[in-house]
Amino acid sequence: QVQLVESGGGSVQAGGSLRLSCRFLNYIASTSCIGWFRQTPGKEREGVATYSRYDDPFYPTSVKGRFTISLDTVKNTLDLQMNSLQPDDTAMYFCAADCGKPQFGPLNPQRYTYWGQGTQVTVSS
Repeated sequence: QVQLVESGGGSVQAGGSLRLSCRFLNYIASTSCIGWFRQTPGKEREGVATYSRYDDPFYPTSVKGRFTISLDTVKNTLDLQMNSLQPDDTAMYFCAADCGKPQFGPLNPQRYTYWGQGTQVTVSS
């Protein structure tokens, strides 16, 4: 079955950087929509970077210029480079794949079919 496995989370101080990676098992990432989302307790899951073969990457205003999504088609992995991290970036970060519901926008989590288990990112001030 399809599996998405995230790695690279951790704790950093404000202003620091982290690089997350998502490994796709039994799924070719380049064929559909893929992306990174995050969620904190009590809040809805939000998109932070999404990518598809049909569009340029999408980023919300909150991370634009700080986060960069990249797809390695050889390794079949999706990375998220996060720079200038702030305490507000603290969250569980999830990898997602497959445009199961394309009627939803690229940054809407309802668009995606498959999800990883998440990796925690904690930014201290």
